[in-house]
Amino acid sequence: MRFLRAIVIIGVVLGALFVGADRWAVNYAENRLADRIQARQGLAGTAEVEISGFPFLTQALSRDLDRVDLKLRGVDVAAEGRKTRLSELDATFSGVKLNGDYSSGTARRAEGTGLITYADLTAASQTGATLSYGGAANKVKVTATVDVLGKSLTHSVVSTITLEDATDGKGGKIVRVRADEVPGEGIPGVEKRVRSKTDFERDLDAGLPAGLHLSALTSDERGVHLTLGGTDVALAGS
Repeated sequence: MRFLRAIVIIGVVLGALFVGADRWAVNYAENRLADRIQARQGLAGTAEVEISGFPFLTQALSRDLDRVDLKLRGVDVAAEGRKTRLSELDATFSGVKLNGDYSSGTARRAEGTGLITYADLTAASQTGATLSYGGAANKVKVTATVDVLGKSLTHSVVSTITLEDATDGKGGKIVRVRADEVPGEGIPGVEKRVRSKTDFERDLDAGLPAGLHLSALTSDERGVHLTLGGTDVALAGS
């Protein structure tokens, strides 16, 4: 009886030690991966990583992770030499295959969401215009100052923000902001001058992790919400 009790106690102790070691290992891996992603992305904000599945150690030994959740804050997406700040980017990576030295990996599939605030969208316009909520989904208000016939006029227009196919033939998407109507529309030269301040487009797909693409967007009081997805998506810049 004492022998059986001793076996049970030893089993409980070993189990507790294994669980403790497993949790330490997963926390260490999460922190290292977050640091690596933050360094590669040059984040102004933070990176948080959560690795799901138990036990972690068996997943690590096989270099196959069931699921990795990533939360980024303050992401600069660069494309065509221009940066666009994403205030938030949350993604879930499923079926992650780690490389030989565990420094990066590739996910079989990934899905997530992103947020561009109106302040960041204003900076992305690079025209001096100010953008804010347009009162409905996929609508933004654009306020700009335009020189017309020697006078500086400030106008606000309601614009539609859309996700469209890029024209480079690579299958990517661009975010486009275009005014529904502009003051002086139809007057030679005026519409073009106004639209040079209010209308713009940005290629965000090219700046996302390889394999992750934009699939939809909408807007509300917080900003522009992006839907992301893809297959064979790079994790930690692999």
